[in-house]
Amino acid sequence: MSKILRIAVPIPLRLIFDYLPPENCNGNSLRPGIRVRIPFRGQSKIGYLIDVVEHSEIALSQLKPVDAIVDEEPLISAKDLKFLLWTSRYYHHPVGEVVSSAFPVPLRKGKPAVLRGQKYLFTTQKGRVEKIKGLSRARRQSELMKLLFDSHQGLSAQDLVRLDWNWQNSAKQLVEKGLIEIREVPALLNCEQRSTPAQYSLNAAQKNAIEQVRHAMDKFKPFLLEGVTGSGKTEVYLGLIEFALQQGKQVMVLLPEISLTPQLEARFRKRLAKPIAVFHSGLSESERQQAWLCFRQGLVPILLGTRSAVFTPMRNPGLIILDEEHDASFKQQEGFRFSARDIAIARAKQLCIPVLLGSATPSFESILNANKGRFELLCLPERAGRASTPRLKLLDIRNQRLEEGLSPQLVAEIRRVLALGEQVLLFLNRRGFAPILICHACGWIASCSRCDSRLVVHFGHGKLRCHHCGYEQVIFTQCQSCETPDLRTLGLGTERVERGLGKFFPQAKIVRIDRDSTQRKGSLESVLRQVTCGNIDILLGTQMLAKGHHFPKVTLVGILDVDAGLYSTDFRASERLAQLVVQVAGRAGREQKPGKVVLQTRHPDHPLLMALIQKGYRGFIDNALSERKAALLPPFSFQALMRAEATNTETPLQLLKDVQKLAAGSSIVDTSVFGPVSAPLTKKAGLYRFQLLFQSPKRENLHRLIGRILPKVIALPTSKRVRWSLDVDPLDFY
Repeated sequence: MSKILRIAVPIPLRLIFDYLPPENCNGNSLRPGIRVRIPFRGQSKIGYLIDVVEHSEIALSQLKPVDAIVDEEPLISAKDLKFLLWTSRYYHHPVGEVVSSAFPVPLRKGKPAVLRGQKYLFTTQKGRVEKIKGLSRARRQSELMKLLFDSHQGLSAQDLVRLDWNWQNSAKQLVEKGLIEIREVPALLNCEQRSTPAQYSLNAAQKNAIEQVRHAMDKFKPFLLEGVTGSGKTEVYLGLIEFALQQGKQVMVLLPEISLTPQLEARFRKRLAKPIAVFHSGLSESERQQAWLCFRQGLVPILLGTRSAVFTPMRNPGLIILDEEHDASFKQQEGFRFSARDIAIARAKQLCIPVLLGSATPSFESILNANKGRFELLCLPERAGRASTPRLKLLDIRNQRLEEGLSPQLVAEIRRVLALGEQVLLFLNRRGFAPILICHACGWIASCSRCDSRLVVHFGHGKLRCHHCGYEQVIFTQCQSCETPDLRTLGLGTERVERGLGKFFPQAKIVRIDRDSTQRKGSLESVLRQVTCGNIDILLGTQMLAKGHHFPKVTLVGILDVDAGLYSTDFRASERLAQLVVQVAGRAGREQKPGKVVLQTRHPDHPLLMALIQKGYRGFIDNALSERKAALLPPFSFQALMRAEATNTETPLQLLKDVQKLAAGSSIVDTSVFGPVSAPLTKKAGLYRFQLLFQSPKRENLHRLIGRILPKVIALPTSKRVRWSLDVDPLDFY
């Protein structure tokens, strides 16, 4: 009897589809984890083989055969496939989309899983023993052998092209003599690897952290490395990576944002004499595929990547590291809404390896896990070397005249620092010139027609832009209501502050770093190099600069608008603001010279700011956790958010009302349902958005409720007429 192939298809249906093997294949030789090309609803799609079974609930006469087998061998192991199926169940997301997300885009499209490379010449064992004996009369062969002896990593055809004589004939003759060989080397392995010893010795806390993780290297154990900014967490990472490499193991290092990659990659390459694969959205699809394949095959021992890299297969798993584990960027906010932090912990458990979460401002979830003994807490309480903790100063700007967001006191501080030849970092988490364009005559405000939001002024490009849906247009020259030309800008953006800095400090070298100024590939890396070398006087930027970067010459940090995060309907707002303040402040005084942090505020007596100034992040978090516990909010409860949106308000609201009734009749104890209510941004990209929140103090009860009602939700007539999604462990309610 022919086998039945159970195939996951990357579509938004929570189903696995049955197919027959292709002709002349009974299915016995097929293994789960391979890609197949299948006919699906009149199209040809790439699917993923989940299982090979004997029977199907559908009659064999109704099953279609697979069009083609794409892979001879599985690209992901049975263990990884099992983990992806668990992930699909945990996030209640269609299995085909979950499995597909584990592959680079070219592989999702059915491209061959082939490593690109170039030809390299290497000496053979015979060549290394005999060296150049007997080649005295073959001058060119002797010269080519000498070149190969001088290069431990071999020579590429590209390197040899630079020679002014024909090396191909000599190479051919040396191959025939068995003295050299020609191999194709993946592009990632082409560069020569050199290492540089550490510049300073580890302190006692760093040594203890490394020792604790090393003892757990062959088992699952989660660690939380809580270290103040500048405490040398990266040195701990490097020490553990070096140990893992000595054991022949692979290490996955995850970062929340692309902007953190260049400096860490440069530091890794300088210290580690091994090739490093990099995986993030700033690379081309082909580059990401090469990194994925090299790490999967064990050719590269270190993978440095952002959120989506967490699913990359590991041939020789040894350790997973998450830097800045608190960062919300580890949570995917569209489509398959997974948390890379939580997935990394679950993967480490599945692979039976340790996982290290590092942060100067740990998330409430990780702090609670450490308090309960689920994570082992490792502390780095002091800055590494001779660096001292920066001084924080609240600057009351009430009744003061600000010039482009800059107070006179802050301008004076900047002048003082620049006069000493030191650097300044200014932080404002709002790009563009100004968030509002208003008519001075009638009060009309430029708004997005597709969203409930204002259009942001971007003078640099002469555009008004919506930061929610991407709509843009040329800046108005007159009011669209009363036709008066008196249009004015309100509020601050990085562009506006940059213009003000140019007026105050015309001789200073000023650089702005935000999403607008770093769109060109390589531009961010170039600016960061200039900052590190001391070629920049004032660095102005958004949250791209808030964490992880090491700017040794920055001694003054100015936070221009700390009040923006003090008042919010989001219960996580205070946590995020505290993390942001501490992280930005941590960029100051990271070397011998002391640092100073100035926070401009109109609320100098605010409890959150006072707690940070007087007690630090730990003092703030203890009070905040008590408040969360009293309100039964995460991490003391578990949530799932159902979103629904449509071009009208009635249909999504009706769907969520129907779901609320299903939940009410589910008889699952200790679960609450809140809503439905409109989203804080009710209209986005022309769609009206509503939400329904599920909450329970027990995770298993929450998932039991969702698992019970989800099949009924899919069957609801209203679910076919709206776009809806489920977000397990949501971080963003916007």
